[in-house]
Amino acid sequence: MVRSLWTAASGMIAQQNNVDTIANNLANVNTTGYKTEVAEFKSLLYQDIQAKTTSGNGETKPVGAQVGLGVRNSSVTSRFTQGSFYESSSNLAFAIGGDGFFGIRGQDGNTYYSRNGDFHLSTYGTGLALTTSDGNLVLDSTGKPIELGGSYVSSKIVVNGKGELCYPDENNNVQPLGITIGVWQFNNPSGLEKMGDSLFAATGASGQAMNEATTNGLIKSELRQGYLEGSNVQVADEMVNMIVAQRAYELNSKAIQATDEMMSQANQLRR
Repeated sequence: MVRSLWTAASGMIAQQNNVDTIANNLANVNTTGYKTEVAEFKSLLYQDIQAKTTSGNGETKPVGAQVGLGVRNSSVTSRFTQGSFYESSSNLAFAIGGDGFFGIRGQDGNTYYSRNGDFHLSTYGTGLALTTSDGNLVLDSTGKPIELGGSYVSSKIVVNGKGELCYPDENNNVQPLGITIGVWQFNNPSGLEKMGDSLFAATGASGQAMNEATTNGLIKSELRQGYLEGSNVQVADEMVNMIVAQRAYELNSKAIQATDEMMSQANQLRR
C-alpha cells in the first residue's frame, strides 16, 4: 500500500473533526456559560526505513530514517476561561465570577454542573423551587434542591455576593433565608464530561466535586445577581482557525491527488 494515501486521508479526517469543533464553537457563540472547545492532535506510529545501526565499513550512523503514518485527534478540550458578563432583566439571573459551577439535579436524579445561571421560580409541590429553563432543580450548598414556600414574591428575592437568598421582613429589611446557592469546583474542569444543555458531569479525570461551602483552601467564587455569563468564544480566532483547517484539508487532498497521478504514471510504464 502507498503510505501517502493513508497518511493524507488521516489528515483530512482530523481536519474535518477540527472544522466540526470550530463550527460548534461558532454555533454556541451566544450560548450562556458556553466554554470554547479546542481540537488537539497527535501523530500516529512511525515506520522504520533505516535503523541507527553501523554501516558496512563499521561506522555508526548518526540518525535513522522513519516515516510518519499520519495524524489523529487526541482530544477536544474545553477552555474554562471567564466569559464576559451581560446584564439581564431577571432577578433570578446569576453569573459566576471565578472557577465555580452551579449544581443541577437532572431529570434522571443525577447531579450535574453548569455555568448557566439563567434560573426561574417554578411551581413544585405546594410551593416554589429554583430551576433551570429546562425545569431541572438548582441545588443549595448542602446539595439539596432549593425549595421555597408559596408566600414568596420572586421579584423581591435577592442574592448577596455569598450566594445567600434574602427576602424583606415585615419592616422591609432584607434578611437571609438560610438558603445558599451551591457552588462547586473541580481540580481539572477540562476532564468534565459534556452532557449537552450546558451541563457537565463529574468524571475520574475531573476529580470529585468540591463544595465551596465546606472545602477549605478554595478561592470562593462570586455570584452577581442580574447578570449572566456569556460564552468565551472569540469569533475572530475561530474564523482564523477555520481558514487554517480548511487550507490543511485542501493540502491533504492535494497529496492524495498527487499520489494518484504518480501511481497512474507508474502503471503506464509497462505500455
